[in-house]
Amino acid sequence: MISSLLIANRGEIARRVISTCRVLGIRTVAVFSDPDADSPYVREADVAVRLPGAAPSDTYLRSDLLIGAARDAEADAVHPGYGFLSENAEFARAVQDAGLTWVGPEPAAIEAMGSKVAAKRLMAEAGVPVLPELAPDAVTDTDLPVLVKASAGGGGRGMRIVRSLDALDEAVRSARAEAASAFGDDTVFCEPYLERGRHIEVQVLADRHGTVWALGERECSIQRRYQKVVEESPSPAVDADLRAALCSAAVAAARAIDYVGAGTVEFMLSPKGDFFFLETNTRLQVEHPVTECVTGVDLVRAQLEIAEGARLPAEPPVPRGHAIEVRLYAEDPAADWRPQSGTLHRFELSTVDVEFGVGSSDHGLRLDSGVESGSVVGTHYDPMLAKVIAWAPTRVAAARRLASALAGARLHGPATNRDLLVDVLRHKEFVAGEIDTSFLETNRVVVRLGENRTERLSALAAAVAGTSADRGTHPAIPPGWRNLPSQLQRKRFAGSRGEVEIAYRMERGRLLGEEDVVLFDSTENRATFDVAGVRRTFHVAAYGDRVFVDSDLGSVALQRMPRFADPAETIAEGSLLAPMPATVVDVVAEAGQRVEAGAELIVLEAMKMRHSVRAPGAGVVEVIEVEVGEQVEAGTVLAVVGVPVGVEEG
Repeated sequence: MISSLLIANRGEIARRVISTCRVLGIRTVAVFSDPDADSPYVREADVAVRLPGAAPSDTYLRSDLLIGAARDAEADAVHPGYGFLSENAEFARAVQDAGLTWVGPEPAAIEAMGSKVAAKRLMAEAGVPVLPELAPDAVTDTDLPVLVKASAGGGGRGMRIVRSLDALDEAVRSARAEAASAFGDDTVFCEPYLERGRHIEVQVLADRHGTVWALGERECSIQRRYQKVVEESPSPAVDADLRAALCSAAVAAARAIDYVGAGTVEFMLSPKGDFFFLETNTRLQVEHPVTECVTGVDLVRAQLEIAEGARLPAEPPVPRGHAIEVRLYAEDPAADWRPQSGTLHRFELSTVDVEFGVGSSDHGLRLDSGVESGSVVGTHYDPMLAKVIAWAPTRVAAARRLASALAGARLHGPATNRDLLVDVLRHKEFVAGEIDTSFLETNRVVVRLGENRTERLSALAAAVAGTSADRGTHPAIPPGWRNLPSQLQRKRFAGSRGEVEIAYRMERGRLLGEEDVVLFDSTENRATFDVAGVRRTFHVAAYGDRVFVDSDLGSVALQRMPRFADPAETIAEGSLLAPMPATVVDVVAEAGQRVEAGAELIVLEAMKMRHSVRAPGAGVVEVIEVEVGEQVEAGTVLAVVGVPVGVEEG
């Protein structure tokens, strides 16, 4: 029996495990790095142990510190969550050698799936369909397109699509560098890339007595940078016969490595209906809630009970209805998915039915979040804030509920991918089930919630509400209803489309200067307008110079701007600025070097993702201001590129 469980992880998954342990009466032990000291999961655990430092290599990737924490807190079992050391066979073995219960598969099973190259060969021997493996130096024109993959990889890192032989060497080089940084293993291989393929995976659950369940499939084809952002169960592309074949292959894969616990067997599905083994994730998956919502199985509870030696019933439950999950990230999709950081002033979804739980009805909305209002989103870890899951009797109903909940959420702080997720869920191709792994690229999803008219109206609401706040009153009668016109008001904001300038004067409730807009009422945090005959309310929240405006048209983030620019803020022409807080991991160029437009100069790493800083045009690198290993803040000057003498700009 497990009496006290150390969770060797952080954030959302730590809260998820704590939630189930609370129901089971199991004492929980959290571990936390210095940036995580005030995180919700630390407060929610029964006890917590500090891991000094910030970087994962100094904290959550230190097996000695984790096992020491388990001993110090008198835990008798370890749950690895996902990511970090969850698929590290040496860590699993060290936990067992320390006399602790490992909540996961045997180390031998983890090792068997640890190398994608070796795993594919093992699966082929077990009769599971696989794509051919290609050595990078053996790829020919007839093999293209190919996918370069890190053998020890996961989470989309160390992967590159190659469509021409000219691009192969650079793709292999960059994939090796990324794989070495992320996994400590730079081994890569190539395999045929399936155009318009779909990413399908099967959840398996196996006990120590020979029973293996296949709990249906999940579709995970909506991806960015090869990382999943929308997952659902069941897949709209899978019929009963294909489902039976997929589940049979997944069970065969699990039996081939004597698997125990919860795991996922991943496949690629071709447009012709053929499927091929990708990998087996020897842990719980981020997207496990969709399976829980359609089966009613608490997978964390099952993991714990299997670790205690429990037997599964002979047959798994039959899934019902449909569930869809989205991953809410602190990132800017319009800026190449750049991670964002800062204080999350407000995090609120008002229609949530259950947190971290399965739910008891045939429909609902679930939130699994690692943050709350007031949390600080740092730069050391993955930028995922939360997962939001809707389930319903039909796919359309689940998508509609989820889109509505996201659109109405109050998210005040770093930019997120919320608007893009809403547009995906409402996209006609998604609703029709016509999706594949290139969906975001081929459909070029346009974010509806940032339209120019919406931004102007939101800025107007911010200006009017700001005026109410300055007065320090909450008038019952709108301030525009008076005999004399007010003075002209001018306000400037920075929005997603650049500067927004609002100029207006109040006269008998009408906002002169903004066509078809009549002020109905305003307070310091709200403005209600009649816009071309339609009454709309805009909710305004200000945090210093940052202003967030929520309405039925969407959510808009604004920055108040001074009327005149500060000359001290002027920087040298040609300066390249850090787009986010990050670590410099490579300096490719040097001072005095001539570069072409688009040339890679500096490589940054933030939130487990790499970002290249490139020359905006041809020129000469005048100076490099940073060095490898340096931590930089957003806006830091990284380098200056000047136009060569004798060359005209433009």
